[in-house]
Amino acid sequence: MPFHDFKSRMVVLPGLAVAAAVTLSACSTDALNPRETITQGYVADEQALELVPVGSSREQVLLALGTPSTTATFDSEVFYYISQTRVRQAAFMNSKLVDQRIMAVYFGKDGRVENIANYGLQDGKVFDFVSRTTPTGGKDQGFIGQLLSGVAGGGGAAASQAGRILGGGSM
Repeated sequence: MPFHDFKSRMVVLPGLAVAAAVTLSACSTDALNPRETITQGYVADEQALELVPVGSSREQVLLALGTPSTTATFDSEVFYYISQTRVRQAAFMNSKLVDQRIMAVYFGKDGRVENIANYGLQDGKVFDFVSRTTPTGGKDQGFIGQLLSGVAGGGGAAASQAGRILGGGSM
């Protein structure tokens, strides 16, 4: 190897090392973390919810919030908007259900909104994050409890059912 090639390499190599160090220092640790958070389903938007006060019509609800994930008829009609948050530690690993929310819009016999609730689990119990209460029993609460039990149970059959409702199949 000629001397001038050796000399040019001695100048270029430290320059490359400095450039690489600067480039890596600009990277955040988040970019190097393979963990992935996946949100699926309806994520409640405060502005959209403000468009649906108590007394709103079914049509107003559909225009503001869109098509519900599922509906039910117990004593009157209920629209359910379901969302799930899952975490995957690496791309090749299965995701784990870490949170699930069910926003329920209850209609009266006249087809107008009577109540809106945003259910999730708090301390292992079904909790309404709007009224800040634990709801009492009933057919509706049993259904919600079954869907939310997938979070507490590590994403079992109920979470798979919710996943099918959301269009994701069993997750």
